Amino acid sequence: MRLERRPRTSRAALAVAPVGAVLFTMAVSALLVLWAGAPVGRTYALLLSGGFGSVFAWSETLTRAIPLILTGLSATVAFKARLFNIGAEGQLYAGALAAIAVGGMHGGTGFEWPVWLLFPLMMLAAALAGALLLLGPALMKNKLGVDEVVTTLLFNFIVLLGVGALLDGAMKDPTAMGWPQSVALQSELELSKLIPQTRVHTGLLWAVSLAVMVWAVFRHTVLGFDIRALGANPRAAAFAGVPVTRTVVLTALLSGALAGLAGAIEVAGRTSYVTLDMSPGYGYSGIVIAMLAGLHPLGVLAAAIFVAGVLVGADTMSRAVGVPTYIADVIVATSLIAVLVATLLTQYRVRWK
Repeated sequence: MRLERRPRTSRAALAVAPVGAVLFTMAVSALLVLWAGAPVGRTYALLLSGGFGSVFAWSETLTRAIPLILTGLSATVAFKARLFNIGAEGQLYAGALAAIAVGGMHGGTGFEWPVWLLFPLMMLAAALAGALLLLGPALMKNKLGVDEVVTTLLFNFIVLLGVGALLDGAMKDPTAMGWPQSVALQSELELSKLIPQTRVHTGLLWAVSLAVMVWAVFRHTVLGFDIRALGANPRAAAFAGVPVTRTVVLTALLSGALAGLAGAIEVAGRTSYVTLDMSPGYGYSGIVIAMLAGLHPLGVLAAAIFVAGVLVGADTMSRAVGVPTYIADVIVATSLIAVLVATLLTQYRVRWK
């Protein structure tokens, strides 16, 4: 058996591939549901209604989708340039800590900072924290050939250990009765609610705006062309005059900044402080979302809402029919594999000898 590249990619195949991937995912997941002893139809109905069946369900799905959109954009930007950033989880926490450092720990100076100045400074600090955390591995790859998958992954553990030390030390909230959490963000710096009496906040507008901005960068700027050229063929891009080092640096700064902003927006919009369990793996889920979206910034919006809806709906499904919530992780992972295989088969055909 071998793969043979198709002479051209059919538009019909590209349209059918995601549908086939979804049907395959539902079939595989149905086997697990049956194994758990639950009715397949009712289980899927509960999954959908739990994530999308009411205003409350939509509000929880959109709230969960906000950090997923930003980490998905972070992975999309990096992967477009073949900079495999696996460190968005650490960059998210770095951004959250920077936001608290600016927006919650500047008291005692005798000067009251105005909110109109402090809020953009807080967001800038979060973006810089995430960007600088990725800049080191990117330069190590570019100059020394060090595998960025390893370095960015290890930075996650370093950052989380540092967060634990700070939450038990310099940034610990003295009013938390011993619970390891940071001091709270000033209430004036918190994001307002987008829908009253729900948890959806204006961070959703930030996420959508940044997705459009990243799409515009890829589509209409020289930097976007350089990133795409570098990702398509680094040697050809360098031969054609693309400034490789500068493009890698700018890609790392943009990708890390998006992950850092995810941490700041999560703090300002939902938690108000940093804890070690603030993120249930948003940074890693962002990689899945970027791949599901085919590395398209606007596709990240749909992929993030899909993943968030599955994760939120799994709670309702689990309570009603007793199926473990881990079925949601299986659905997300299987859908990723199915989409990748389906996309591959639109470009290659299988030949048997």
